[in-house]
Amino acid sequence: MASGRAGSLESLRRLNRLRVIHALRDQGLISRAEIARRTGLSRSTVSSLVADLQADGLVVERAELGEAYGTQGGRPPILLSFDSSAGAAVGIDFGHSHLRVAVSDLSSRILAERAVPLDTDHRAEEGLDAAADLVVELLTETHIDSAQVIGAGMGLPGPIRQEDGVVGSGAILPGWVGVPAVAAMRSRLEIPILVDNDANLGALAEAAFGAARDASDMIYLKVASGIGAGLILNGRLYRGSSGLAGELGHLLVDPEGMVCRCGNRGCLETLAATGALVELLRRSHGADVTVARMLELARAGDLGCRRVIADAGRAIGQAVSMLLNVLNPELLVVGGDLADAGDLLLDGVRESIARAALPAAADAAGVVAGVLGERAQVLGAIALVVSEADRAFPTRLAAEAT
Repeated sequence: MASGRAGSLESLRRLNRLRVIHALRDQGLISRAEIARRTGLSRSTVSSLVADLQADGLVVERAELGEAYGTQGGRPPILLSFDSSAGAAVGIDFGHSHLRVAVSDLSSRILAERAVPLDTDHRAEEGLDAAADLVVELLTETHIDSAQVIGAGMGLPGPIRQEDGVVGSGAILPGWVGVPAVAAMRSRLEIPILVDNDANLGALAEAAFGAARDASDMIYLKVASGIGAGLILNGRLYRGSSGLAGELGHLLVDPEGMVCRCGNRGCLETLAATGALVELLRRSHGADVTVARMLELARAGDLGCRRVIADAGRAIGQAVSMLLNVLNPELLVVGGDLADAGDLLLDGVRESIARAALPAAADAAGVVAGVLGERAQVLGAIALVVSEADRAFPTRLAAEAT
């Protein structure tokens, strides 16, 4: 119990560290007192986190600039800023049919970013090679040497075994199952690598920078070609014992339903993932209908597109109600491709939650759309690197601080 408590507190500290970093990034120059006001953290917590960032060589005091901010007769505040020479971080997001890479400084300010399409049936080696090439291209573009990169975060749509970064059998990308993603990417880039599930990274990004900045207990739901949940519980990213926590897409919702890619019948994905919705619409809207076209038609008032999206929302709400009853979060953030449908999707989610969840659990959980859109996962990958840099890459940080 004691070790679990310690782990939870450490995870909460890393999330609070990201919130301090966000305030520093937004303001450029900021005092400790102003960080506390903006983040809602106590002054003692802010002082402790700032001390950690100073020890890591990421933040410097700019006492000479405080004079301009002081009041007459009062003591001028000591201002803080990021050390622009502290280093860089890389985020890599593998989706069902895309690859997105971003390079940031250690305040999570994006310096360069690019997205390219990937074949949905690509082999892991092809994806890894493409990502490595794109990372090198962006580092060259931003004039950053690989020695300045403290690490890269990588997101994949499937369960990840944390001890070695091996992709589990529930992955959306079948060519990645069993691949030791950390070792494979490290051999290509020769920089430290962290890897996590895409929904987990979306949760981390929205909690640190987006719609859930004030929430300590939240569920991030990614609704796209697959459906997965990222769980932040008591400020801690919760992965489960083998990285399977949040695999909501394979919850049974219809015992007589379609056979799912996982081998079971009637999983939530067979009713509410984007591929299932497009397949339904092809009978009435033609074989060339896409997710983007479905959303476009729904906004224009097409009744068929609106119906399948609303039905998907109700199915998702039914499944999520079980999580709300068990976990009692304060916020449900919906992201992924289908979140672009807005209230057409969310109203269906809310309707089912009101009907199926315990009244107290339903009342406690706000349902909102994510604000980071298609960039949530790559921003979460960068956040993973920055938040865990002192724990995961201590040797690299120590070298850069000297």
